[in-house]
Amino acid sequence: MVNLAEAKKHLAHYTRLVKGGSVVVLCERNKPIAEIRPLGHPSVKRPKRKIGLMKGLCPIGLDFLKEDLETGEEFYKTSIFPDIVPKSQL
Repeated sequence: MVNLAEAKKHLAHYTRLVKGGSVVVLCERNKPIAEIRPLGHPSVKRPKRKIGLMKGLCPIGLDFLKEDLETGEEFYKTSIFPDIVPKSQL
């Protein structure tokens, strides 16, 4: 743990500590406010995460994909879809 004023004075020293694997806790008036920790080495390959790990954990209601009529009409009135007639005009 180090106060900000001390960290400013001896930044190179604390940087070497972090490079060596230490975690430096920055304090303001002896109260911790932040941590400086080493990043993972870029040459270390992290294992790829499997797709679908969250499957079933975030249920979506059946009406999630149901189109809101007012929003749909505004969307289809744009110049992107000039040939499509809004549902209200059918």
